Amino acid sequence: MEGYSREDFEATLVDECERDVREAFAAGAARVSIDFTEGRLATRADPRNPWTGAGLLPHFIELINRVLARFSAEERRSIGIHTCPGGDRDSVHSADVPYNNLLGTMFDLNAGYFLIQLASERDKDPVYRTIGEHLRDDADGVAQTAYVGVVNPQNPRVESPQEIADMLVRAANFLPKEQLGATDDCGFSPFSLDEKPNHGSPDYARDVAFQKIRNRVEGTRLAAEKLGV
Repeated sequence: MEGYSREDFEATLVDECERDVREAFAAGAARVSIDFTEGRLATRADPRNPWTGAGLLPHFIELINRVLARFSAEERRSIGIHTCPGGDRDSVHSADVPYNNLLGTMFDLNAGYFLIQLASERDKDPVYRTIGEHLRDDADGVAQTAYVGVVNPQNPRVESPQEIADMLVRAANFLPKEQLGATDDCGFSPFSLDEKPNHGSPDYARDVAFQKIRNRVEGTRLAAEKLGV
């Protein structure tokens, strides 16, 4: 826009993101997670959409780090990054994009923790390995924690606590158990009008969500006992 440069826009963007995070903490949030769903999508090379070949991931990382630089190391322990290939209306936009296109760079973000979709990945071990190789124990004064997805909100099948525990124990073969945690692959309903075709009805989807959350908590407890943490 005339009189409003890209640099001005990005400066305003960083200012507003910082304000969002601080207002969330001021309202009582214990943790604030930045949604980085675009991260994996940014590495797509699709000739039908030329913008996907623009190589924007490094600049996205830079912009988010500019926001994180506004916070102390103590504050950043409670600021995290969420990544997934999308989850609206039981659909994805970048699940076919290799995870390693993103993960080798994502941990350059100086955030305290990462919420990583993983339960719905077909081949988990290479993803666990990449996380372990790039997860940092000192990200500008913060030890990073990887919360790996152990339940899939898009699938109405409820994962058992033992199944969840087994996934976490397996992940601990590839990354430090002290920097490992459990999460859901994505939000159970990102938008208030989001449809859930796989579940059939919103009421059933809600019941399934609470069952999955309960089992995640119990499965994480079982894994912690097994791993001695």
